Amino acid sequence: MIELLHPNNFGYQVLILVISTLITWLAIPSILHVARARHLYDDVGHFRKQHDHGIPRLGGVAIFVSFIITTLLFSIIDKALPISYLLIACIILFAMGLKDDLSGVNSSTKFLIQFIVAAILVLPGDIRITSMYGIFGIFNLPYVPSAVFSILLIMLIVNSFNLIDGIDGLAATTGLIVNGTLALMLMSVKQYELAAICLAMVGAVAGFLRYNITPAKIFMGDTGALLIGLVSAVMAIKYTEISKVSISDVPHLFTAPALTVAILIGPVFDTLRVFTLRILKGVSPFDADRNHMHHRMLKLGLTHLQATLLLAGMNLGAIGFVLLFSDLSNTFLISVILLIPIIFNWMITFCIRSKEREQVALRNLFV
Repeated sequence: MIELLHPNNFGYQVLILVISTLITWLAIPSILHVARARHLYDDVGHFRKQHDHGIPRLGGVAIFVSFIITTLLFSIIDKALPISYLLIACIILFAMGLKDDLSGVNSSTKFLIQFIVAAILVLPGDIRITSMYGIFGIFNLPYVPSAVFSILLIMLIVNSFNLIDGIDGLAATTGLIVNGTLALMLMSVKQYELAAICLAMVGAVAGFLRYNITPAKIFMGDTGALLIGLVSAVMAIKYTEISKVSISDVPHLFTAPALTVAILIGPVFDTLRVFTLRILKGVSPFDADRNHMHHRMLKLGLTHLQATLLLAGMNLGAIGFVLLFSDLSNTFLISVILLIPIIFNWMITFCIRSKEREQVALRNLFV
């Protein structure tokens, strides 16, 4: 039994995955009951919503409870990660996300809270990017640029998961891919305690996905999306930092930055894309619209499940590309990775315009 509970034991990792999955899976029916009894439904009248009936959006509560309980239950504490700062950050974001899911929070307050959370992780927690691995000729980063870059990076990733939570299963599936891949990569460099944190999140999200896949019975809301984004950001930074250190008997993965970009490319690219388009239009980057890639895929007539699977496939394809060509430079790999969603998005645009031309031609035919 003692051997089973050792962090580098396969059974230990499986146990974390199973327990976190079960906690979420068993908690959601109770949350559904309370939400229906109290009429705590999503705002179906909002122009961005894709459903015509009320669906509770408190699934993030189950994800949060599962992740926190599993992390504390298995005492996942390691010198490589100051877990107290991570838990504090999770609790702060959970409180803000819950208020937003129940009564709403304005964008400036969200931005401020996210900045505070990121600053807690980066400054006292010292969870930050300290090296660029020679990308664009940059190696070690001085403290101030490192801290500023890391705070902005955490905020970007947290927001990106919140923004892709627009169709059934997409944010949860992306969370599984991101944290599942990071868990495998961390285990490959013998960072079993850090991998266990990723697995705790994987299990929590997997239990939720059972109820969120089309047709969704519950949404994760900001509570869940912000939490998944936060844990994903922290673990991505830790993986990138740990991989730069050559340790005895541990494989040195110099392409860790490129792999990290590939792991996060789906939500991050979509966020940067819509933010850029909104700024070019002269509106706030935080103003909601229906220009996300998943919205545009629905416009083509794809179902929620089809859009989710295609976007997940693009994400996995980018990861596979880096692993297959890991002997190439980070700069080259990142450049190619960025081209993948650009080409994917261009194909969506081409299909939308072709469909619109067909519709115009049909209308003219019957005029």
